[in-house]
Amino acid sequence: MLFVAEEQTAVLVDEELALEAARTAFAATVEGVVFPSLAVHGSDPRNQFTLKPSASATHAGVKIGTYWPDNLKCGLPRHHSTLLLFDQRIGRIAAVLELGAANAYRTAAADALAVDLLAPTDAAALAIFGTGHQAAYEARAVARVRPIGEILVVGRDKGRAALMAAALTAEGRTARVAGAEEACASADVIVTATTTRAEDPPLFEADWVRPGTHLSCMGADAPGKRELPPALFARARVFCDLPEQARRMGESQHAPEDTVLIPLGEVLTQRAKGRTDDRDITVFDSSGIGLQDLYLALALLKKMDIFL
Repeated sequence: MLFVAEEQTAVLVDEELALEAARTAFAATVEGVVFPSLAVHGSDPRNQFTLKPSASATHAGVKIGTYWPDNLKCGLPRHHSTLLLFDQRIGRIAAVLELGAANAYRTAAADALAVDLLAPTDAAALAIFGTGHQAAYEARAVARVRPIGEILVVGRDKGRAALMAAALTAEGRTARVAGAEEACASADVIVTATTTRAEDPPLFEADWVRPGTHLSCMGADAPGKRELPPALFARARVFCDLPEQARRMGESQHAPEDTVLIPLGEVLTQRAKGRTDDRDITVFDSSGIGLQDLYLALALLKKMDIFL
């Protein structure tokens, strides 16, 4: 059995590799089988993990993504991911890949793909809601596919927001802290990457979002999570990775029943239209699919000259 440690995959992964893997995965969703994810928890309900199974014509596996909030006390990241690849001849494990850092690139790559397909081509202002582990990856990924001139960081903790803005500025980007209403009024692209739940107030008001804005909702990936104001669905065209899963555990679990959910893979393969008008508000509901993990793992193995 092959084991590829976190230290190896973290060095190999980059934005370009992750984005190309995302393109391959979302194209495969159109005619291939896409299995829904399962969100569960450990003995302590605060410790959560998801199972994301996947299968292509040649490979099959499952990613286990964990969120252990008390890991910070141990000096460890709260998030981690491990992918198991099967030997399809005998049904046993052929490879185990640790994908903690790679998973952050993978999630941001889905965002970048959606922005590339749906956002205005001249989008220059990006608002990021969230200051946790994932948020900076989202900012960097979006800036690769659109001419982002300013990043507005919105966070409940102003100190954390200031630290994130300073870190992005140190990378040569223009970033500053902003309030929610100002960020929405200025942004061409809004990305939400938070742990907000349905019992919490939405991150912003629906009428703060300007016509023509694209929104990528990256945080709602389990039942009970919510980032957007539900009233926004009436003004938006909604895209997602997997419609039935988005209804169950994505942002769209809070959408009206008659909301049309368009698979992003169909836009990628030109089976469906993306943005149709300069004033369209587009929403990408990302609940996460296992195919993206599978193709990312295969891309990493290929970079190591390993073929299973």
